[in-house]
Amino acid sequence: MIYYISDMHFEHNNVIRYDNRPFDTITQMDEVLINNWNARISDKDTVYVLGDAFFKGEERSLEILRQLKGRKHLIKGNHDRVKGRLGQEWESIQNYAEITDGEYFVVMSHYPMMFYNRQHYGAVMLYGHVHNTREWKLIEKWRQELRRMDISAQIINVGCMMDYMNYTPRTLEELLRADIEKQDRENTTNEQDNH
Repeated sequence: MIYYISDMHFEHNNVIRYDNRPFDTITQMDEVLINNWNARISDKDTVYVLGDAFFKGEERSLEILRQLKGRKHLIKGNHDRVKGRLGQEWESIQNYAEITDGEYFVVMSHYPMMFYNRQHYGAVMLYGHVHNTREWKLIEKWRQELRRMDISAQIINVGCMMDYMNYTPRTLEELLRADIEKQDRENTTNEQDNH
């Protein structure tokens, strides 16, 4: 199986407040992230981390990364420091990647893209970086505008703090289902606003 997640920010105290994460300490947050990961992932699974895995020093980052099951690939984010031993622990490290997951062509970047490879052919764009902030809300508005223009916009935020992520790596199937449910809620809200 292939899974996706981003912006765990292990060992980053300020991210708890920034994202309004439901944790009292970074120790608690790190434990939940590790436990959720290992409850879903087997050593045979592949996990793409779309940036900002760690925030602090190499030793603690190594300790955490070695606890996480699966074959781990990093799509670099702005906070990722992967020189030295930490860089050797990942199966791959890239700034951007394209893969096939089942019948879908998947484009991955830490940073969101409104226009991406094979967009008009059903490709899915997965990203992180913007967390659950006003920047994410702006991307969602752009996405709605693209859809109104009949431009495919399967652009999904895989930040661990998103409700549908719940601090757990997710499959593409789960992400697409959550996206459809979100679109249905938006359509219902828009219809109610128009009446």
